[in-house]
Parts: sequence; structure tokens; C-alpha cells
Amino acid sequence: MKRPPKGFGQLDIGRALAGWNFEAGQLNVRLINGEDGKPKVQLRLDLGLLQMELTGRPDGKRPHRSPTELDFQLRKLNLHQRQFGTDAGFALSQRDCQSLREESAMFYHRYLSLFVLEQYDAVIRDTQHNLNVLDICGKYGRNDFDKYCLEQYRPYIMMMNTRAKACAALKDGYVQTALAYLRGGMKQILRLVPKEHRRQAAKESNEIQILLDMLRQVRKQLPPDPRQILAKRLKDAVRTEKFEEAAQLRDQLQALHVTHPMMKTMGEGQQPLAEPMIKPRKRRASKKRPDEAGG
Repeated sequence: MKRPPKGFGQLDIGRALAGWNFEAGQLNVRLINGEDGKPKVQLRLDLGLLQMELTGRPDGKRPHRSPTELDFQLRKLNLHQRQFGTDAGFALSQRDCQSLREESAMFYHRYLSLFVLEQYDAVIRDTQHNLNVLDICGKYGRNDFDKYCLEQYRPYIMMMNTRAKACAALKDGYVQTALAYLRGGMKQILRLVPKEHRRQAAKESNEIQILLDMLRQVRKQLPPDPRQILAKRLKDAVRTEKFEEAAQLRDQLQALHVTHPMMKTMGEGQQPLAEPMIKPRKRRASKKRPDEAGG
């Protein structure tokens, strides 16, 4: 048996995995500093690891001298539109679509890893990249396979994009903004199915259930609604026949409902909108010319 060449043992990844055991059922992720001085993200697998760049393509390559394969195809599309004034006639070859699918798989591994690391802006960026891949393949693929192969993953990518936006808002302390992202994300996912099937889809979709669970958790962070508190106290007062207290609570509740005109149309747990900083100008009464008077 021939002896391995000198320095061959330096290729062994055992040192990189030492002390970092694979744990099934969860994402094992860490950030490291690469030999080039740039940070990298590593994802532990059962038989090794994936190492990815934090920006650009996860593998660090520049296909066709472009940041990503998607950027290259979008540039081709833009040149076609500038030359012909329309996108008619532009198409992606089977090889183009295959390259885009392979690239989107890299971005998938990275945005999962970055979500664990709470780098939500990067997750938003990478999920949007993959949504753009679905769009360009769906519109310009030459056959049904290339057009619709990745469409099955659209609800999941949209869900991860929504979660990242909501988590980023919560990180900055914007609870209501997070709720708005979650509600909007669920609506967008449900629009992927026909209207008559949306009620059933809302019950069966794992993506909807994940966002709904997060919505419930976020709602718990909201301060209690004073109207709900007064309503409960009023109900208890009536039940215990404390009618004088009940009358006072009823007056307080009615006063709270009319304090702000928007309160009547807002949902439970929401706060009234702020008053506009710039009030609309009053229109001046137009003066009629003498010949218009009376007529």
C-alpha cells in the first residue's frame, strides 16, 4: 500500500468537526472566521458540514462573472427587453433552469442557517432570491417541468420570508408591525389557492399554522386591552348584583369606545392610530362671478 503524499492529512475535516457533534432533529449552525478573513456560516450534517459565504452565492462563485446565476439571467432579460422593447421571445433553456434550481438549493441551506443565527435581514434577502427564481422560471421556462418544478416550495419560502420580517420587527420592538407582517403573509399564501378552497387550505397548510402559532405568541406580548378589562369587570359586577359599580363601569366603557373615532372599526387588541401631524386645510368657499349668481 502506497503511503499518502506529504500534507495529505491536512485535508481531513475531523479537526473542524472535533467537539461539534451532530444532533438529529435540529439545525446545528455556527459562524466562523475563514482563512480569507471573512466570516462564514457552517451547517453541521451527519457526515460532515456545509460551509457558506454570508453574501453573494453561498459557494462564493460568480457564474458568468455575475454575483449569482439569477443576476446573470435577469441581466440577459433586461438586455433582451432593451433591444426588442418587450420580453416576448425571451426564454430560459433547460440548462438555465437547472442552474437556477441548484443555486436556489444553496440559498435554502443558507437562509435556514441564518434564521437560527437570528440574522433576519439576510434571511429576507435569501428567501426573496428564491422567490425571484420561481418567478423567472415560471414565466420563461420552456417546458412545464422547468416552469412548475419549484412551485411546490413557494408557500414554504413565503412563510420563512414572513417569519423573518416579523422577527426583525420584534427585535426592534415593533409588535404591531410584526402582527401586520404575519397577517399579510398568511393572506398571500392563501391567495395561492382558489378562493373557494382557502378555508380548507387554512386548516391544512403547515405554513399557515406556523404563522398562526407565531401570531398567537406575538399577541401575548401586547399590553392588555382596557376595553376587555372593563367588560370583564362589568360582567362580574352584574353577576354579583353590584349594580352601582356596574353602572360606573358601563359609563367608563362607553366613554372609552367613543374616545377615538377609529376605535369603532378596530379589531380587538389593537391600539388607536395616531392623529395626523399635518391637518388637512379647509377649503375656501369659492366666490361666484356676478354673472353666475342665482343661476
